[in-house]
Amino acid sequence: MLDANITAQLSAYLEKLQYPIELIASLDDSKAASEIRTLLGEIAALNSKISVRHDGDNNRKPSFAIAKQGEKPRVSFAGIPLGHEFTSLVLALLQTGGHPPRVDDATIATIKALQGSFEFTTFVSLSCHNCPDVVQALNLLSILNPNIRHEMVDGSLYQAEVAERQIMAVPTVLLNGEPFGQGRMTLEEIIAKIDTGSADRQAEEINTKAPFDVLVVGGGPAGAAAAIYAARKGINTGVIAERFGGQVLDTMGIENFISVSHTEGPKLAAALESHVREYEVDIMNLQRAEKLVTNDGLIEVQLASGATVKSRSVIISTGARWREMNVPGEQEYRGRGVAYCPHCDGPLFKGKRVAVIGGGNSGVEAAIDLAGIVAHVTLLEYGNALRADAVLQTKLRSLPNVTVIMNAQTTDVLGDGNKVNALAYLEHTSGDSHRIELEGVFVQIGLLPNTDWLKGTLNLSRHGEIEVDSHGRTSIPGVFAAGDATTTPFKQIIIAMGEGSKASLAAFDYLIRSGQ
Repeated sequence: MLDANITAQLSAYLEKLQYPIELIASLDDSKAASEIRTLLGEIAALNSKISVRHDGDNNRKPSFAIAKQGEKPRVSFAGIPLGHEFTSLVLALLQTGGHPPRVDDATIATIKALQGSFEFTTFVSLSCHNCPDVVQALNLLSILNPNIRHEMVDGSLYQAEVAERQIMAVPTVLLNGEPFGQGRMTLEEIIAKIDTGSADRQAEEINTKAPFDVLVVGGGPAGAAAAIYAARKGINTGVIAERFGGQVLDTMGIENFISVSHTEGPKLAAALESHVREYEVDIMNLQRAEKLVTNDGLIEVQLASGATVKSRSVIISTGARWREMNVPGEQEYRGRGVAYCPHCDGPLFKGKRVAVIGGGNSGVEAAIDLAGIVAHVTLLEYGNALRADAVLQTKLRSLPNVTVIMNAQTTDVLGDGNKVNALAYLEHTSGDSHRIELEGVFVQIGLLPNTDWLKGTLNLSRHGEIEVDSHGRTSIPGVFAAGDATTTPFKQIIIAMGEGSKASLAAFDYLIRSGQ
């Protein structure tokens, strides 16, 4: 199961085990069970602290659990955790065996203090780049708190259960058998959902903070760059982020970041946060800005939690979000056939018919990826020509199970009340209406700036972007902006980083010249 290189690396990691652990298999006669048996045997052979039992009684077979020797298992995998989930397996082994997690002491104390009984189940696909963070967070909760249990379920291996539960997006998390969450969630977000008092405590703490010199609103590439440049000037710097990493977390392959030939969004986001934390930057995560106010020479950012943060200057880098179609049925069937991440949710549509909305690079790349999984892809483009790069269009048209329809305006997402079963569109050159029978709709029509909270406060373009000058200055003195939320052309990670750095230098210059 494991090649020589991975085996050598895993063997080195397993030297960090402090306690003996058991791998407890619950197997049947399937091919997957045989592969799990082989995998567990290979792992156990790498370290004398690991033993294997085949007397597990999990209802999901094949599966296996990991436990500290002599304890009941609280972490299990219903599937073969390779691909993106291999790291989840390695961390579960190490942390169950006593290797300390990379989590601050306050968070560990909060996890250990959680009261109640929590049984989590996470449905994943092994190609999902959003799933490992959720799996690893829930595994850690289970390892640190004996009242919590978590099982990862590979949806492709348990297709009957996926169909019965009508799971059409990953990761999907159940708590005690009921829906808990869907999509990427951080450890902080999960704790906040089950520890109902944590948000109030954090708001109280934020309200006591002294004014910052520079407050960055947004934790994507622009915000991270701005924070680093400000902190390096030795000034008091804070960051408010709804989720650190921003839109980058939802990006799979990144191949145009100069000097790095290939990386993935979650990996880059983790590197950004790590770099920011090397400096004395106060990161206030899971906080959403709701209002910008100027008051007695200070700029205030009011948060959804009820807290208010004050600063002498502010850099807004709130980025953008997926643009929605805004047609009947889109919200009703979101997560039940309507999806926005082909890498994450594509495997759930294996052998089915899907549509991709949008003929730019994202849409055409999504159609190409999906064509290798699903039965048929219909790509709908509103204009009379695709807007993707020529090399992508050539690849798309070479695929036998892809149909491209131009001049198509999606009008309805249709379903049976539980899941999508069709899509309606208007051919706007002729006025004819059409219906496509299908099971999934992947929306790839661009981005909208996250600036709704700023309307009526500072100058926005007709597209909702923050108007900035060559220094990143906005219409309010002391307020700067950078990245995809601004009028700066070409929404690219590397451009956002440069603009964030520039806005930070401009904010520092403002503080010096204004005597702040």
